[in-house]
Amino acid sequence: MSLWGWILLACAISIATKFVGFLVPAKLLDDPRMLRVAGSLTIGLLAALTAVNTFASGQALVVDARIAALAAAALALWLRAPFLVVVAVGALAAGLARLLGAA
Repeated sequence: MSLWGWILLACAISIATKFVGFLVPAKLLDDPRMLRVAGSLTIGLLAALTAVNTFASGQALVVDARIAALAAAALALWLRAPFLVVVAVGALAAGLARLLGAA
């Protein structure tokens, strides 16, 4: 199958998954346990994506300027800075770390 075939198949599966979600009874979705599990899964998924994008380069673990960016952004979040400020602080920290020699 060509690349476009795989992309179209992934799109079809994504749309089908979305429509299956509409078939879930509202009673099940209003359950407090379900809300807690959905919230925990979202946080876990975002944390895993952040860790992979920060510490991985291909198949290897790396320590580079992305860690400084993550730390600075985390500090800005802890100080309850607006989202755009968090992004700017992270980008500035990565730029400074690369300027100072971090890969």
